[in-house]
Amino acid sequence: MKDSLFSKVLELILEEVPAGRSLVLLSGEAGGLRARLSRGIDWEADHDVCRDIVGRAIDAGQPLLIRDFGVHPLFRGHPSVRAKGLASALCLPLLAGGRAGGAFYMDRTAAEPPFNVGDLELLAAAAVFLNHILASTLRYAPAVGGNGNGRMPLLVGQDACFLRVMALVDRVKDSGAPVFISGESGTGKELVARTIHETGSRRSGKFVAVNCGAIPDNLLESELFGYARGAFTGAARDKVGLIEEADGGTFFLDEIGDLTFPLQAKLLRVLEDGEIRRLGETRTRTVDVRWVSATHKDLDKEVREARFREDLYYRLKIIPIELPPLRERTDDLLPLINHFAERYAREMRRPRPYFSPGALEMLFHYPWPGNVRELQNEVQRSFVMAGENNLIREEFLSPKINPRKEAYSEDSRRLTTARSEFEKRFLREALARCGYRRTRTATEIGITRQGLFKLMKKHEIETH
Repeated sequence: MKDSLFSKVLELILEEVPAGRSLVLLSGEAGGLRARLSRGIDWEADHDVCRDIVGRAIDAGQPLLIRDFGVHPLFRGHPSVRAKGLASALCLPLLAGGRAGGAFYMDRTAAEPPFNVGDLELLAAAAVFLNHILASTLRYAPAVGGNGNGRMPLLVGQDACFLRVMALVDRVKDSGAPVFISGESGTGKELVARTIHETGSRRSGKFVAVNCGAIPDNLLESELFGYARGAFTGAARDKVGLIEEADGGTFFLDEIGDLTFPLQAKLLRVLEDGEIRRLGETRTRTVDVRWVSATHKDLDKEVREARFREDLYYRLKIIPIELPPLRERTDDLLPLINHFAERYAREMRRPRPYFSPGALEMLFHYPWPGNVRELQNEVQRSFVMAGENNLIREEFLSPKINPRKEAYSEDSRRLTTARSEFEKRFLREALARCGYRRTRTATEIGITRQGLFKLMKKHEIETH
């Protein structure tokens, strides 16, 4: 059933987006790609341009749209482009369980109109159904992080400067020495601290984090050290402090540069003696914690200007880790975009949309002063603005990314009509193949029963 449904979707796509040559590739059981549908293309040919384009689209996890081979810096001189008279191409990776499970490729000659974003949007809309069928056919489990427990990885990247940080994290994770993490706001300092904890020898203990700048000074001491009943007005019961709570685990002090001088002195004593004293008590309690601290401030300057204790500074900074800003991690932009896209697709329980080439170009050229946190927020915002669209275009990006409010100018009425017609025809085919059983049809095409009813009502489809 799913196999024939997959083939029917492909037929409908090619009717809506005709191409001189087309190719559908799926991941084989032994790895690599095998041709599922081929029209005019020999996938085994060593020098066909489609091999390079498909490889790049799958590696990127995002579509490639080549409007004009003649001006494309990578492919304009390719032998097969000249030999076959190719003018434009379109390639969409097929996603199964959060990873690329294949690709849909098509190209046209100069005698045909070039592909545009409208064609890509139609292909992306069809990919919602293709990707679901593909995932269930290949029986892919959802992509998981390195710990294999089904959770998304905490840290993502492949840039050389990021890999150097991860190599250092791996080297120090089992050490008991204090770690000091520095970097601009939004670079992921707490995520690095959590990674040290969750991959290190103290992972069975608690990870306790406190932001020194977020708690008023008069409350921070009692939060850190705890208090005894009657220690002050309102202390109706004993309270364990955060440092004591982290006993056997990791204690993360974020924005350590905001800590006041009196608290700096008390914290130094804990670091040196391994003991804490709750407010209102006379006895000390032994604690065994791994200290990790972080700040976006220049602590060297803070020490020189007598705003931070030098002895505490050197006690905390035994193992320094400096995180690079996102603008220096140029090779990590696309992996991070895909990571956050997958994350919010899961959280919103929707198919993972693609980003149009124009939207990606804008994201690549933005300097990201807010670093990874700003990128994460932008991806989340674009999901909300895109609504039910499976292609995030330029107009769905925030004004700071797209200050000129650029938008794709294809005739929106024609595009909406074509996309609606595709949905209607596909739903009729799916219902007929499932004997007009709505629950089975919804399961087959990867939507909820309520979602199917909504689409049937939208397209005025009735079953008898």
